[in-house]
Amino acid sequence: MIRSATQTLIEAAFALGVPRDYGRVRGLRRVREPERLAGIGRDTQGREQYLALRAARAWTRMREAAMRDGIELEIVSAFRGIEYQLGILKRKLERGQSMTEILRVSAAPGYSEHHTGRALDITTPGYAALEEEFERSAAFAWLQKNAQLYKFTLSYPRDNRHGIAYEPWHWCWHARK
Repeated sequence: MIRSATQTLIEAAFALGVPRDYGRVRGLRRVREPERLAGIGRDTQGREQYLALRAARAWTRMREAAMRDGIELEIVSAFRGIEYQLGILKRKLERGQSMTEILRVSAAPGYSEHHTGRALDITTPGYAALEEEFERSAAFAWLQKNAQLYKFTLSYPRDNRHGIAYEPWHWCWHARK
């Protein structure tokens, strides 16, 4: 049997200690990477970032609307492939983090919304990236009030059913919202 590259990467994650029942226990489905991506600008580190085409258009509209309201939304991270997510997992293990700790803050390879090309991590000037303090920003307040107009939702609110830490910076575009 020939195994797909995706399945090989997911098997590598299981070999590193991701529980085989991870998706079922966390209520997460395996996700596919998009066939096409569109550039959405540079992140806070100067790297070009990408989203799936429709999500990219929605992000551009939302970011422009925020700017009109005096809110600057900055990209921390957008599309991340399964292979990249596996690298994150490996680096955290090498730094001595336990798999339990890692899976509390990062979805396992194959299950991250970032793989879909519809999710992005957002910050704003004056706030540390990927920190809860973002919830105290005017940008977060603006997103709570307006993101749904552009079909973006906060994926991991406090005490979410997936057991992933609260991430006020992580927003995902959903075509059906």
